[in-house]
Amino acid sequence: MLSKTCEYAIRALIYTAQQTNEGHRVGVKDVAKGIDSPEYFIAKILQEMVRKNFLQSTKGPTGGFHLSEENLSNSLAVIVRQFDGDKIFNGCALGLKQCSEKNPCPLHNQFKEIRNGLKNMLESTTIKMLVDKLESKKLFLKLSLE
Repeated sequence: MLSKTCEYAIRALIYTAQQTNEGHRVGVKDVAKGIDSPEYFIAKILQEMVRKNFLQSTKGPTGGFHLSEENLSNSLAVIVRQFDGDKIFNGCALGLKQCSEKNPCPLHNQFKEIRNGLKNMLESTTIKMLVDKLESKKLFLKLSLE
């Protein structure tokens, strides 16, 4: 449903937010290892997130990526829209350009319900909410095989 870039962006934001909560700033290698992603790919995504103001970056020996308090309140929908656009919120299940309320495809009504549910979930879920759940050990971002 989400592009690989968008999935990695959300995972990277959550991981970085966790580290920020603990007072750390993280580098590309840390993020890649922490979310089990290719380092070269996550480097580009992190740079793009800094440009789009989802993350901050500080240079120097104590530098790295981190999130501001304001960025913790970003909903997942805001992130999805920046990386994948609005297609997930209003696209056709069959990929038909002319699908609409007036001209519905065979899956239009059922898929509309799914889209609306997904939209509500993404709009009502913030990075901070996910970090809080991870800290309560109710969820995981990467399984530890230790």
